[in-house]
Amino acid sequence: MGRILKVLRLIQSRGRWNHQAIADEVGCTVRTVYRDLKALEYAGVPCYFDNVYQCCTIRPYYQFPVVGLTEEEALGQAMATAVTKTPGLNVAGGAAPTTRKLAVASGETIRQLMADAERLTSVLDLKLADHSHHQEAIKTVQWALIQRKQITGQYQSPYESGPVALKLHPYRLCLIKSAWYLIARPTDAEHPQTYRIARFKTLRMLDFPARVPGEFDLREYFGNAWGVYRGSQSYDVEIWFAPEAAKVVTETVWHHTQKSKSQPNGGVLLTFRVDGLEEIAGWLLSWTGRFKIIKPVELRDAVMKRLRQTLEMHRD
Repeated sequence: MGRILKVLRLIQSRGRWNHQAIADEVGCTVRTVYRDLKALEYAGVPCYFDNVYQCCTIRPYYQFPVVGLTEEEALGQAMATAVTKTPGLNVAGGAAPTTRKLAVASGETIRQLMADAERLTSVLDLKLADHSHHQEAIKTVQWALIQRKQITGQYQSPYESGPVALKLHPYRLCLIKSAWYLIARPTDAEHPQTYRIARFKTLRMLDFPARVPGEFDLREYFGNAWGVYRGSQSYDVEIWFAPEAAKVVTETVWHHTQKSKSQPNGGVLLTFRVDGLEEIAGWLLSWTGRFKIIKPVELRDAVMKRLRQTLEMHRD
């Protein structure tokens, strides 16, 4: 079966494959190729030998049958289509092209179900970074990861005076919080780093193999980082939220170490274990006036410093 499917992929491709070329590629005799093509015919695949181009091919009118979708699978595909229409998630056209092909090959009931679900489902205002100009960069990273190739490009960090030339071994492509990031190791470094896709000014794939350790674990790499960047020191964080914020703040799991404990006064105590305080301090400021930091004192000092700076900027 595996050999027959390989023969099928060959005659579907753009190349011109005669019986001998197929036999050489698959590693069998020409007689076996004839038998495999006959098996495809018995299965309903209209393959034939084109005398003009001297190659085996499939008649253009034929459409391969799709495995029947259940209603749950159809809903899932429609949901994926709705989600990937969102700017920032519409990489390579999203799920819409696949949904259209499945709809054409499905029965009327499934086709109408997918159309209704897609029409009635919307994803709005996710506050994702604008990646409308970075589709090619994302696709370059995707293909480099799949083909295990190195990439090179110009990267503009906000902490550098100008673009920096990078040559990287790509490890992973991640959507974190609101933006796409690349985890990659510079060819002249020992450890991977995190790069924001939107900051690449140029990016292209190289014809050099990328070395990616098989034991690389993304969860271990990020550790207990609050968001994207992992600090060098770990902290146990305790934050009390006022009653008017307690219900809202516990509706979301903000961090994988999060634990909550209701308080007698109607408030809630959230605890976390985080690596670094910079990102969680920024998050806390969005709850200004509705929280109190119990520990650590370093987080309390960082938030107080930002609040004082804000007050000073607004003093006039």
